[in-house]
Amino acid sequence: MARKRKGRDISGWLVVDKPAGPTSTAIVNKVKWAFDAKKAGHAGTLDPAATGVLAVALGEATKTVPYVTDAMKAYHFTVRLGQATNTDDAEGEVTETSDLRPSDAEVAAALPDFEGEISQVPPQYSAVKIDGERAYKLARAGEDLELAARPLFVESLSLVSRPDPDHVELELVCGKGGYVRSVARDLGAELGCFAHVTELRRIWSGPFDVENGVRLEEIERLARSEEIDDLLLPLETGLADLPELTCTELGFARLKNGNPGEVITAAEYGEECWATFQGSPVAVGTYRGGMLHPSRVFNL
Repeated sequence: MARKRKGRDISGWLVVDKPAGPTSTAIVNKVKWAFDAKKAGHAGTLDPAATGVLAVALGEATKTVPYVTDAMKAYHFTVRLGQATNTDDAEGEVTETSDLRPSDAEVAAALPDFEGEISQVPPQYSAVKIDGERAYKLARAGEDLELAARPLFVESLSLVSRPDPDHVELELVCGKGGYVRSVARDLGAELGCFAHVTELRRIWSGPFDVENGVRLEEIERLARSEEIDDLLLPLETGLADLPELTCTELGFARLKNGNPGEVITAAEYGEECWATFQGSPVAVGTYRGGMLHPSRVFNL
């Protein structure tokens, strides 16, 4: 007999303003404990040294995680010029150096090459799997890895400021699967001076903004209290990029059982949508001719 999962049946999103240090998994576990939730997950890993938006889903909201993971994201980050590291960030060992320092104009002129549909090789120290093993584990064991390039859509890469000759601050808006460390590494290669990331902050992810983020100290202060539930955003926040449809009473009954259900409002044929009944989310699925064909049903 399967062991019954402990915790509350609570659903919603919490936007955590992640501090530098803990892993994304550690933050999720802390949130799950603080809310005494049965189930929790997150929409997009941040490296331990990174800060900013870590969107944590509780309960039925975990079913909407893919829609946030696939959404556009924005990062503010600082690049150290003149040094390459084996991790492409400040956590690693310096492997190459250069005295060359490109001008602001030269940096700005190089950025458009990193916009649009690009190919990007993940860092050696990343969570990419090679024959079932994480790349960072193999790299730590001393293996020299050849990682395949992956496609990435970059909406924009802009120069924010130049604090000093050794550093530039950039802002990146990109799609799913982007490695900011790879952007810094490849920019340094194009400029001929080497580079790595020293600071990284995710400022928004899909519908979630860091300005609405909750600090870890606040989560710990309110842990296991009634007030902590006030921090949650509704489950449907994670569906903000999808069209919302309204289903009929009969449609609601069918959708709740995992069957195609009639909706009142319309969408483009084949479009992914979500349906509500009396103001509550019911299901996500594909719209076809007045019906929503569900792929995920919410048990609220």
